[in-house]
Amino acid sequence: MYLTIDRILRVIACFCAALGVSITAWTQSLSSASAPAVAQVTALSPAPSSGPATPVNWRFAGVDWSAYLDGYGSLNNNHPNDGLNDLYNFNDRTDQFDLAEARITLNRGPNPVGIHADVVFGRVNAILHPDTTKYDDNYLEQAYVSYTPRKSHGSEFDLGQFVTYAGVEVIEAKDDWNYSRSLLFSWATPYYHFGLRSTTPVNKFWTVGAQLVNGWNNTVNNQGGPTGSINSTVTRPRYTWSADVYTGPERSNGLNMYRNLLDTTLLLTPTAKFNAYINLDYDHNHTDATANLPESNANWGGVALAAHEQITSQQAFAGRVEQLDDKEGFSTGLAQTVREVTMTYEHKAFKSRFLGRLEYRHDWSNKQFFHKGVSSLVDAQSTLSIGMMAIVSP
Repeated sequence: MYLTIDRILRVIACFCAALGVSITAWTQSLSSASAPAVAQVTALSPAPSSGPATPVNWRFAGVDWSAYLDGYGSLNNNHPNDGLNDLYNFNDRTDQFDLAEARITLNRGPNPVGIHADVVFGRVNAILHPDTTKYDDNYLEQAYVSYTPRKSHGSEFDLGQFVTYAGVEVIEAKDDWNYSRSLLFSWATPYYHFGLRSTTPVNKFWTVGAQLVNGWNNTVNNQGGPTGSINSTVTRPRYTWSADVYTGPERSNGLNMYRNLLDTTLLLTPTAKFNAYINLDYDHNHTDATANLPESNANWGGVALAAHEQITSQQAFAGRVEQLDDKEGFSTGLAQTVREVTMTYEHKAFKSRFLGRLEYRHDWSNKQFFHKGVSSLVDAQSTLSIGMMAIVSP
């Protein structure tokens, strides 16, 4: 007989509350400083960044090295027979423990030439590269060369494979507020591109950029044509506003079409402890073909709102609500409107090198979409996840 999510939530919530107090007291007792805890600002940011999110100090042959591990356990109240949380990506396996990601990062800042590479293993790699026979970038999230021309006032050019600028969340769970990725991250934006990108600061508040890439989530463009992008980020003390437009020919099922993406995020930082954001995405496939396929003139996208409160230097709470409209069923495989709400508790230890997260999430749809048991379909699912992340660096 399966335990219900409600019973498990009560038990784990009590356990984590006690564990959080114990770890906090223990780690503070190890410190010789008696000053109050310093508030920490979350690392989540929609602003483009060509370097790693976590500073690294191990240097070999002029290159900085670091590592990152991410494992999790998940329970789904539907107990789907395939063992997968529907609409999830990197922590999608449920009713079991799994390795989400093992990562090695190499970075040398451009001066004037630099390199960056992220080698990934685990579920992240399996979802980024589901068909290793088509492309040759297996185990690579990013691998690019950077160049900053002298006297260019901060302009940078990158050539290779890099993560997308679209969206507000990133692939590494440690740099997001919640453990699971949003519906918009999973189903409305690409993960990565291969090609050329540039960024140029217009002034100390405004940075613009442009990209010419092979398309969405591929290194070799064997269908369609190149995709172009224009990027803009305005950074002020109390907010950051970013906007990205991607457009280009994407060929699918014999259809010649243009895929367009409009993405914008407003990140609010009113205090050092409280942050919030709103993220909007709109995707559209445009084609003159009359074929009765989901790809033909498909529209999908939605809105996500999230907030993050840093209670202490070690403890934080985050919440997220969002809606994804997949009108023709091109993105999720069924014409539907999906909503989700997520609540996450985070605890840091060992100078923020260990992050533990307890997360409850509820997804529901206006259609019978979520798998239950062996063969049933229902309109909702609830999941409980525990994420454990470790940053390996000096």
